[in-house]
Amino acid sequence: MNNMKFLASLLHISDPTLPIGGYTHSNGLETYVQKRIVHNRETAQEFVENMLKYNLKYNDGAFVKLAFEATESKDLKTILSLDQECNALKCPKEIRQASQKLGLRLIKIFKRHENFEFMEAYEKAVQNREANSHYSIVFGMYASLLKIPLQEALFGFYYTSSAGIITNAVKLVPLGQLDGQDILFKLYPIMEETAQETIELDRDLVGLCNTSFDIRCMQHERLYSRLYMS
Repeated sequence: MNNMKFLASLLHISDPTLPIGGYTHSNGLETYVQKRIVHNRETAQEFVENMLKYNLKYNDGAFVKLAFEATESKDLKTILSLDQECNALKCPKEIRQASQKLGLRLIKIFKRHENFEFMEAYEKAVQNREANSHYSIVFGMYASLLKIPLQEALFGFYYTSSAGIITNAVKLVPLGQLDGQDILFKLYPIMEETAQETIELDRDLVGLCNTSFDIRCMQHERLYSRLYMS
């Protein structure tokens, strides 16, 4: 029964259709498409791979792992420090605001059925403006509190992130639905590898800069027309 609960929790928290508003954000992809950098299945797959290996692994994925470990130790001080660090690293305003909103909505969903004293303390810090409710921090905290193993939690995080990007690529490029599924199948080993690399990541590499990504996300704010909020 415990194993089934862990599986249910993993599937629930990493469900790409979880109603937290992720579908309204392209995370810069819309800019890449309008500039014709991403324009077919091959370039869409390259975009998602690069996001996993060179962005998420060093940024949001790393914060999932660090928040998971701090929650295991019930170290709220470290959680708040990680939250501030995550906030400072998100230079584009749209990306920063999106992360905060997704985190708040994730808390809103799970607090209805799972009450954790440690999460309540974090939520109080958010209300007091001592924290920013970033999605990766909240995801890592809940993964720990729900007893999801770290490797599986990271794989779930990378899965839901990749699935969301692919769904947006299908709409924006556009691609066929089967093209999107083909990309997702090909990413399985990369997700698994990236999850393991995140666990072993040198702490000094957390927050590694992705200049081009940040610039495209900033440009999104001033696109002539757009479908997504980021």
